[in-house]
Amino acid sequence: MEIIDDNIYIGNVETKELAENYGTPIYVYEEDTIRKNYRKAFKAFSKYYSNFRFFYAIKACNNLAIANILRQEGAGIDAASVNEILAAKKIGLGGEDVMFSGNFLSDADIKAGLDSGVIFNLDDISLLPRVLKQGKPEILSFRINPGYGRSNVGEFVTNAGPNAKFGLHPDQVLDAYKQAKEAGITRFGAHMMPGSCIIDPEYFAFITELLMDIIGKAGQELKINFEFIDLGGGLGIPYSDEEEELDIDEAAKRVANTFSKKVEEYNLASPRLMMEPARYFVGNAGYLIGKVHSIKNAYKKIIGTDIGMNTLARPAMYGSYHHIFVDGKESEKREKVGLCGQLCENTDFWVKDRELPASIAEGDLVVVENAGAYGYAMSYQYNGRLRPAEVLVKDKEHWLIRKREGFKEMILGVSVPEHLDKK
Repeated sequence: MEIIDDNIYIGNVETKELAENYGTPIYVYEEDTIRKNYRKAFKAFSKYYSNFRFFYAIKACNNLAIANILRQEGAGIDAASVNEILAAKKIGLGGEDVMFSGNFLSDADIKAGLDSGVIFNLDDISLLPRVLKQGKPEILSFRINPGYGRSNVGEFVTNAGPNAKFGLHPDQVLDAYKQAKEAGITRFGAHMMPGSCIIDPEYFAFITELLMDIIGKAGQELKINFEFIDLGGGLGIPYSDEEEELDIDEAAKRVANTFSKKVEEYNLASPRLMMEPARYFVGNAGYLIGKVHSIKNAYKKIIGTDIGMNTLARPAMYGSYHHIFVDGKESEKREKVGLCGQLCENTDFWVKDRELPASIAEGDLVVVENAGAYGYAMSYQYNGRLRPAEVLVKDKEHWLIRKREGFKEMILGVSVPEHLDKK
């Protein structure tokens, strides 16, 4: 994004042009930024450990156009559900290019996962007997909770540690792999999730060492090798000016050094090192454009827009920060105001006290930064306010990559029993 003479450009396209073409609210993604982010991270990790691969956690932004960009760059897909496996298949990825990391799986989930032939990454030891009743995965991984987790975006998304719902306790790891080996499985991997949006390089080395000590001891005792070890995601981005950018090269160097040392210590057979970021690739590549529809001066000044918590859930759910720009007015004097959406919920008053241009007026366009990850993917229908459109920008070109929902989509799949139908 650039601001030229107070006008906001995404890629080389004016925000006004995008709003005029597609309406508001809209999510807009910069293709070149996604590719740049991927290449920067891959260059860093593969430089220090050559047998390396990224899988894209498609849950963060599930538009197939975005997933295809990352597929072209060489990423596999990390799928949290059967439908995400199907999304991967839709863009031409399957088998060991897909990691199935669902949790609390149903029998139907297990059957679909087995039928798809993807890497099975089990979140709990209790799932293994249920999986074996239906078949035997070609390659099996367990998700391990090493006992620590960290998040730069709130404790709700720490994803590891004693209060997280994910992964095996370290004391269960040996038994899990032992049961799998006794069942005749011969190919293994290991996985963890270190946390969310972490910008401290040293933490990645610390958590890698914890995982490697857990699985290294299990591998030695059971005489099994791990074909891959997946360190999860967690590569963070700064959401506010006070936060520093993650030094990706330093993080990669520290991880690779720790990983290589532990591979040698436990005599592991040079496993592939994998990670499954999403936010790092797409977070700062996405923007949400909305329009000011009304300004209320009551107990405080509230800017009413068509961006609500159903469109961007993170601030209402986590108290997350996103920087907000006003097209055409960024150089003007500022005052503290609130900003809300159009829903009949007070939690939709998602910015209570933010300095925005004092001259903000009806019809102005607001642009929310760092909306590419967990933006559209977490949007939902409520109050008859439906999901927005998605647009991809590259240089001066732009494409609609998901149409805006309308009333037809709101009632799709709904049926009214005959005795209730109007007479």
